[in-house]
Amino acid sequence: MKVILLQELRGRGGEGDVINVADGFANNYLLRQGIAVRATKGELKQLEQRRGAIAKREEKRIAEAESLREQLAGTTVPVEAQVGEEGVLFGSVTAPIIAEAIKAATGVEIDRKRIDLKNPIKTAGTHEVTISLYRDIKAVVTLTVGSADALAAEEAVEAEEAPAEEAVEAEAEEAAETEEAAE
Repeated sequence: MKVILLQELRGRGGEGDVINVADGFANNYLLRQGIAVRATKGELKQLEQRRGAIAKREEKRIAEAESLREQLAGTTVPVEAQVGEEGVLFGSVTAPIIAEAIKAATGVEIDRKRIDLKNPIKTAGTHEVTISLYRDIKAVVTLTVGSADALAAEEAVEAEEAPAEEAVEAEAEEAAETEEAAE
């Protein structure tokens, strides 16, 4: 059955796309949920009239997803979890927990369904997670999973290393300037 999508259907298409799906999927899910309408001659004619508005909304969604990707790019999010011996977690870190941690760390609200997590995280350490923001636009977020004590210790070490690294860089710049002045 041919249907016209009224909103994005992950893996199938976006608003205004005409797709062919199984009758049962269309009748029992897409039409009842208001995600699509049947592709009749009248609906197709209306679709052609709405193409400009749909294109503007699409551009806006893509721009928002790009800015969100830039916000999340290179972000390290701490996730607190109870860690047993040998770095194995009591329980696991799932998509809803990751979504809450991202919101707490960055203030950006992510739908848990957009987090591409093949299996729940069951070990402490650093893990990379991909987030599907919109269609092909994805962001990669680094998670630091561990106990509260371990996370606080890591932050303290990073805070101590940052001034030391800046001092080394400043010394290297001064040395380069004195060499240029000597030449």
